[in-house]
Amino acid sequence: MKDEHESEIGTAKNLVAEAIGAAEDIPDPLDGLVEETAADPGAAFAPEALERLAAMKKDDRASFEALRAQLKSAGCRVTALDEAIAEESGDFGGRGPTQADILIDLAQTAELFHAPDGTGFADLDINGHRETWPIRAKGFRRWLARCFFEATQGAPSSEALQSALNVIEAKAHFDAPERVVHVRVGGLDEQLYLDLGDAAWRAVEIDAAGWRLIDNPPVRFRRAAGMQPLPVPVAGGSVEVLRSFLNVQSDNDFVLVVAWALACLRNRGPYPVIALSGEQGSAKSTFSAILRALLDPNTAPLRALPREDRDLFIAASNGHVLAFDNVSGLPGWISDTLCRLATGGGFAVRQLYTDQDEVLFDAARPVILNGIEEIVIRPDLADRAVFLTLQPIPEEHRRPEQELWAAFDAERPRVLGVLLDAVVEGLKRLPETRLEKLPRMADFALWATACETALWPAGTFWSAYCGNRDDAVEGVIDADPIATAVRAVMATRTVWTGTASDLLGALAEVVGERVAKSKSWPDGPRALAGRLRRAATFLRKIGIEIGFGREGRARTRTINITTIQPSATPEKPGAEPSAPSAPSASSAPMPKSNSANGFAAQPLRTEARDADGSGNDNAPTVRAKPLKIKAGNGADDADANLPPQSGSEKTGASGWSTRL
Repeated sequence: MKDEHESEIGTAKNLVAEAIGAAEDIPDPLDGLVEETAADPGAAFAPEALERLAAMKKDDRASFEALRAQLKSAGCRVTALDEAIAEESGDFGGRGPTQADILIDLAQTAELFHAPDGTGFADLDINGHRETWPIRAKGFRRWLARCFFEATQGAPSSEALQSALNVIEAKAHFDAPERVVHVRVGGLDEQLYLDLGDAAWRAVEIDAAGWRLIDNPPVRFRRAAGMQPLPVPVAGGSVEVLRSFLNVQSDNDFVLVVAWALACLRNRGPYPVIALSGEQGSAKSTFSAILRALLDPNTAPLRALPREDRDLFIAASNGHVLAFDNVSGLPGWISDTLCRLATGGGFAVRQLYTDQDEVLFDAARPVILNGIEEIVIRPDLADRAVFLTLQPIPEEHRRPEQELWAAFDAERPRVLGVLLDAVVEGLKRLPETRLEKLPRMADFALWATACETALWPAGTFWSAYCGNRDDAVEGVIDADPIATAVRAVMATRTVWTGTASDLLGALAEVVGERVAKSKSWPDGPRALAGRLRRAATFLRKIGIEIGFGREGRARTRTINITTIQPSATPEKPGAEPSAPSAPSASSAPMPKSNSANGFAAQPLRTEARDADGSGNDNAPTVRAKPLKIKAGNGADDADANLPPQSGSEKTGASGWSTRL
């Protein structure tokens, strides 16, 4: 019995082995099916081929669609083939997949995700590099239509494409991860990324160890209409080369321009508004266009101010740097919006064709404004701005614009490289950077201070920034009739107390009937109180304190104006930043002169000033080297538009010798 059982087991094993061998000998009916169809259009209708095609359609739809397209090219009647496959699989009611189904299956090759605001995105593999497109953008629609044509040799209908996009977007929102999408500049952990905007979607990775070019950055960038590529940065340049293309009149102005550019290369605000003013022929538009081309080039670099908040935030969501040209004045609403844009803020509007849904815009962006007049006159925006006044360029010093831009394009990679070197220094020093007091744009001041030692001595930025803020205070007060009148009233007294109505009358007596009846004058006590609150910050900086209170049993609202003494630690040029592990600027050794930082060997004394501008013999002083253009560099002669310097700002044999 045992022998018979073992014999049966052996026979069964032999039968299984023979069956396996026979199965291995049976060829796959799909192998060579395209070639057979080219010779015989009915080859795909063989029972074995139909069975395999039905199984492939069920298990691997993408491969099935690709094979179906090849069979169609070989001469097979794919409509009849779809019906035969449906009959083989038992789906008697279908004529094959719909166009929307095919589009949805083709989209599976893309990596879907959604942004924090719910917008669906897709990562596409295009010619070996990754591209990121919103699902509703033209870029993704074109890619999907191309995939459909490659699979079916036909075009999808608009209805099928729209239906497929709805499903794909839903899958990105509910079934895919959430990622932040950036425009031009992004950040992850302790690293920054600058999108070059080129066809290969490369980026520059920046950290405390240096910067480098990478192919597939870990952060996602979005390309908006009009974006142009940045040049590949080159190391070893000098920041002074940039000065030869900008109509700046002093070292302080140039320091502030470079500090603003370094802020633009950071992935978070606040970003100060740079306000350019000057008469016709001072190259304001060229100044703005060069800064835009250096940091965020665009086919339309300079634009007019938008007419409403919605247009401004749409522009902010599609570009990193915003430049507005020939601004003649800032209405109150756009001044407030620019404040939100400088420090970060949102805007919501009702979505079109809906009653409840909103479209949200949330952004912080660097802004450039230029105009003939001093366009920033409201204190809240002035506190977030850097002011530059450009001087007219004599006709004999002008040069053709085409020649200027050709020279700038040749130097742009090296200028960008030296700015990236400064960003590396900023990332390294920022955790240890401290300031004695923090201004309104505290994060900007800390960042510029951390970066500055890669370009010039410590304290150079703070000195320039404080001086610019002091000038802004005077300019804004002079432009505000209420602030000017308050200063005039307090010129002969130290205290004023009364109601808003009393103050309105007192101020009207000072300014005269013509000003008191103008549109810029408040029409009542309530409006006056609001104007005083707006001007209070800058009035305090010149020693006038505005207070609001109530007196008596009737709780009458009163306004108290007092003349105060400047604080013990005023903002003054020469006040140096300090760091826990670094010496103060007044005792720190000065960096050596070299062609990279552009400084001459001779030190230049910068005196600390009191808030009223008078000298202080006991105030600390710093010695800073003048910003010197490297001699013998052909790029230094690139911009003949610069006017000759006058007074203390003259060019000598050793370069610029301007008091900081």
